[in-house]
Amino acid sequence: MVLTSTINTHNNVIAYKQKEVMSSKRVTWLSLTWVLVFLCLSVELEAQLQVGFYRTSCGLAEFIVKDEVRKGFIRDSGVAPGLVRMHFHDCFVRGCDGSVLIDSTPSNTAEKDSPANNPSLRGFEVIDSAKARLEAVCKGVVSCADIVAFAARDSVEITGGLGYDVPAGRRDGRISLASEASTNLPPPTFTVDQLTQFFSNKGLTQDEMVTLSGAHTIGRSHCSSFSNRLYNFNGTSGQDPTLDPQYAASLKTQCPQGSTNTNLVVPMNPSSPSITDVGYYVDVLRNRGLFTSDQTLLTDTTTATQVRQNAGNPFLWKNKFASAMVKMGQLGVLIGEAGEIRANCRVINS
Repeated sequence: MVLTSTINTHNNVIAYKQKEVMSSKRVTWLSLTWVLVFLCLSVELEAQLQVGFYRTSCGLAEFIVKDEVRKGFIRDSGVAPGLVRMHFHDCFVRGCDGSVLIDSTPSNTAEKDSPANNPSLRGFEVIDSAKARLEAVCKGVVSCADIVAFAARDSVEITGGLGYDVPAGRRDGRISLASEASTNLPPPTFTVDQLTQFFSNKGLTQDEMVTLSGAHTIGRSHCSSFSNRLYNFNGTSGQDPTLDPQYAASLKTQCPQGSTNTNLVVPMNPSSPSITDVGYYVDVLRNRGLFTSDQTLLTDTTTATQVRQNAGNPFLWKNKFASAMVKMGQLGVLIGEAGEIRANCRVINS
């Protein structure tokens, strides 16, 4: 009786140990499965966009875009800042999907005709020329969204900034709405807190916001974007007290009060409007930031420190700017079978 009981107990212990081992193996297997799933997802996310994406399918893609940017820049140096701004305005609305290039139709007003983009956005002819050449040698391969990303990089480089590798593989979107541009692009009247929150909503840090604001070192602005700082600041009849008086006087001669000429423009960084440098930050420190959204960077301790650091270290800022452009260029991208490869960047495929 005692022997039988001992044997049964021994058998129960063995059975329990076997179940414990099997359970442990199941836990280990499940853990391994989840690790593999996580790794696969990580690889998939990393593989969304790739440097050299067109190396085998259209080896001349980036060269062709760079050549068209160069030719456009020779004709009009203002094309470069226009293309940088185009990339920013594309990525902040529906992600970097080339939707900013789509023309309006009788039944739809597209992004490019939003007040935030028209008449200030330019460089469309460079994209058109690059796309036409690419379609001739690699029909249906290179997306319009990637052309915009390449052209922005080439514009930074041709104006003295650092060149950088552009991960590619974006697909083109099929929707473009002017109303979305108005709600997804920060206006020049934003405060530093509003800018910080706005960029955070897009997955960009405050430091990246300050870094990308440096794009205002090249290009021009219409008077209407800042005239309130000259003549009607905060609903008063005076000018913004934070604006350098001499700079304000100069702006007033270029943008007369009550002028009906909507084509009046001024350089955003007068000392070097065609060079990607830290002149923008130097101007902000001198209270010569053109927009409220520029000068507001000095109202916050952290962003003011970043402005000073960027102004004093051109190489550091250029590196940070290149990295921030790469990160911005991956916002909301379409990949795989999503979207399409437009034959004409201005029109969705039928």
